[in-house]
Amino acid sequence: MEIFYLKDTYSAFGLTIASDFHLPELKTVSSINAKPDVWIERADLKGLWETYDQTNAYHYIKENFCLFRVPGVAIYKIESGREITVSPIGDTSEEQIKLYLLGTCLGVALMQRKVLPLHGSAIVIDGKAYAIVGESGSGKSTLAAAFIKRGYEILTDDVIAVEFSNDDTPTVIPSYPYQKLWQESLKQFGLMSNNYQSIYDRETKFSVPVNQHFNEHNIPLGGIFHLSKNDQAEVEVIPIQTLECFPFLYYNTYRYFMIERLGLTNWHFEFSATLINKIAFYRIVRPRSRFTANEIVDQILAKVKKRYHFKKEVLR
Repeated sequence: MEIFYLKDTYSAFGLTIASDFHLPELKTVSSINAKPDVWIERADLKGLWETYDQTNAYHYIKENFCLFRVPGVAIYKIESGREITVSPIGDTSEEQIKLYLLGTCLGVALMQRKVLPLHGSAIVIDGKAYAIVGESGSGKSTLAAAFIKRGYEILTDDVIAVEFSNDDTPTVIPSYPYQKLWQESLKQFGLMSNNYQSIYDRETKFSVPVNQHFNEHNIPLGGIFHLSKNDQAEVEVIPIQTLECFPFLYYNTYRYFMIERLGLTNWHFEFSATLINKIAFYRIVRPRSRFTANEIVDQILAKVKKRYHFKKEVLR
């Protein structure tokens, strides 16, 4: 029996994580009998960074290895999907360090473990997970919050972990019960920003716990919705054609620019090809001039229910 006394032990993305850093957003698990899948350790990486930093770049990436530096915060190393090492710079706070631990570090670790990390939120509708992806600022978390307001559950915010189950069903693995919402979104949902902790260095973005609406189980993936905005007047939801889905999945993978350097191009293509044949893809375009989250919820629900009834008819 192995006992881990020195580190806090957590769970997220189906992984047991032992960490030198306090991560209160994650679910705490007993360290007794908990053999970690991922270790997060504090160590000095300055010498290693100087060894690889020949061009003053912000990162050095090769197969099963990622080293990156955030000026004024820390140097991070992710290796083989199992080891994450953090070397703080100066007197940086753990809040700053944690932003990249819970984002880029875990996202890269998932890729190294051959789990697809998409950039967005995932909610549960009628027993299926639906991913909401898109560029930063497109309204992914706000749309997920609108679903929560209607009583639906959330699986993740920011990084969506997708894997295939033993029967080749694409499945979303839950992360942890927190959302990141802008102050304007909180206002639209009647929430007071002074009830939540602002995210470090982003004074108008807040960390919002969603424990009562968090689903802790792996859920089959039913579809992906890509959210964008422009100057048109109305919300539009349209299917994405099959050939468009390959670049769509590539560019909506979390930290997609690392795929090739990590030696994962073939894996990503094969994963995408299998996924494309199993789920539906839609593009949502919303006007940037007004709040449309509630309208989009209605349209997504209509699409999901229409597809469900169509599949039932086909199976009869």
